[in-house]
Amino acid sequence: MAHLGSRRGRALALPVGLALTASLGFLAPGAASAAELSDAPATVASFSGPKLSYVVNVEGGRWTADSVRKSIAAAGGEVVISYDQIGVIVVHSQNPEFAKTIRQARGVLSAGATRTAPLSVQSDDSVDEGAQTLSAAEAKAAAAAATDGQDPLEPLQWDLPAIKADKAHEKTLGSSRVTVGIIDTGVDDTHPDLAPNFDASKSANCVTGVANTTAGSWRPNKGESDHGTHVAGTIGAAKNGIGITGVAPGVKLAGIKVANPDGFFYTEAVVCGFVWAADHGVDITNNSYYTDPWMFACKNDEDQKALIEAVTRATRYAEKKGTVNVAAAGNSKFDLAADKITDTTSPNDTTAVPRDVDPSECFDYPSMLPGVVTVSATGAKGLKASYSNYGMGVIDVAAPGGDRTEYQTPDAPAVNGRILSTTVDGGYNYKAGTSMASPHTAGVLALLKSTHPNASPAALKALLYAQADEHACTNPYDINADGVVDAVCQDGADKRNGFYGAGIVDALAAVK
Repeated sequence: MAHLGSRRGRALALPVGLALTASLGFLAPGAASAAELSDAPATVASFSGPKLSYVVNVEGGRWTADSVRKSIAAAGGEVVISYDQIGVIVVHSQNPEFAKTIRQARGVLSAGATRTAPLSVQSDDSVDEGAQTLSAAEAKAAAAAATDGQDPLEPLQWDLPAIKADKAHEKTLGSSRVTVGIIDTGVDDTHPDLAPNFDASKSANCVTGVANTTAGSWRPNKGESDHGTHVAGTIGAAKNGIGITGVAPGVKLAGIKVANPDGFFYTEAVVCGFVWAADHGVDITNNSYYTDPWMFACKNDEDQKALIEAVTRATRYAEKKGTVNVAAAGNSKFDLAADKITDTTSPNDTTAVPRDVDPSECFDYPSMLPGVVTVSATGAKGLKASYSNYGMGVIDVAAPGGDRTEYQTPDAPAVNGRILSTTVDGGYNYKAGTSMASPHTAGVLALLKSTHPNASPAALKALLYAQADEHACTNPYDINADGVVDAVCQDGADKRNGFYGAGIVDALAAVK
């Protein structure tokens, strides 16, 4: 079987196809203060280098931003959009010295290229490993095992009882006044399990860094990853007698597409996604990706420091506006609290250069940013998933993300150790990864918000952590039973630990 991939933002670790389908009966600036190129001086300095995208982080308010825009033009930059709410300007430039030049301008705190490949170049490093097909006969058997009140494929969803979501549904399915935004590869809202709960008014395509609200722009195009659609189903697939059931099947879903056609999540798109969510009343965002092209962006690098700053501003802005941000911890088996991690994959849009990084200075973001809920993954036996990152003081909570069936086999009638959810074109498939754990947590937070509609993000996070089911360290941890310890779980003084944080999320407690 193929090795688990390290990416969260594409078709991730161990997807398994389920051969089932169901029949289905202009550039908008969004909420940004869209200071476009027309606001800059008419003459922009001309350069002939490769066109790159940049973020420029401004000190001060709107008037400072106006001044900086003039400096941007003088340095050969074209303003794509200016998010004056957070002081971040997205720029395109063919000046090879643009970042160095603009950093010297008055009012600029930091600036950096969001990628190492030119805008006209797109690399393909998508991941689609270990595909297997579940036969229609097996699916039919699952439907026959469904009890009253269960959707046909719910018996295959071992992950729901693992967090007591099945019991929570006896009390409530969640409120339609609560919206979860899936910041991801796009959501196929035509899926019959997603359509009843989808809110197009809060959905957008942020791939360019500017929110596009054209109808359907938030969907993955043909051939693009179904990752966001899978995540959406885990959070809020409707309880409607079709397919699967989500953790919070009564809440609303919004698709916020930030991945380009090759599956890259660049900073300008991620910033747009958080700002859009904040300004459109999204209560929770799910972020099952890291921001490309650096698995870890380091503060001692001028470009990477600017990227961290831009996304940090966006996540903080969202939380101040009432949004709880949830993110996947990653699938590389890294101890995120270690003194050193070897990153061999960055930058991933051109040529990777192996490097040792200090995770206290180099961040997998947004998951390691302040205020973001960081989620590790568990398998069907409740143990840390074989691939999941971990780390004392980094992991906040754990949730089902699935694992190899031979490592953690679910109880019958479930047959697969991965997570079953929705895919494009009305189908269903299995995937495993912290990408799948994060939406379970987002779903529990949606139930909490439904139960406590006036609770602040800080209060909701506090409830999430307090209600989580404590899970002791599982040492020695030898997940593949080969006699070699695969990871070491550290205990903390506050009953948290490096594998499970405060514990495994609890949907039933969220609705009491």
